[in-house]
Amino acid sequence: MRTRPVIDMARGVLMASFGLSAEDAWRVLVAVSQNTNTKLHTVADDLVTAVTGEKIPKPLRRQLAAAVAGLQAPAAPPDTHEG
Repeated sequence: MRTRPVIDMARGVLMASFGLSAEDAWRVLVAVSQNTNTKLHTVADDLVTAVTGEKIPKPLRRQLAAAVAGLQAPAAPPDTHEG
């Protein structure tokens, strides 16, 4: 439970920075954590620390950008071709 406040703050940072919903911010944190094999609270802590000007580690930056871009990419239209 000690890690919950930093995770909530990181979700807020993502929501404010990228206009994400709370659910999408959670998805981004989980995706970055899983794709970098980094504990969720560590990802959250790095993100919150970055607000003060610290750099986010490069692997986390890449995964963060990819996860946010994946959420913001327009969905492909459904295939309506009947064959």
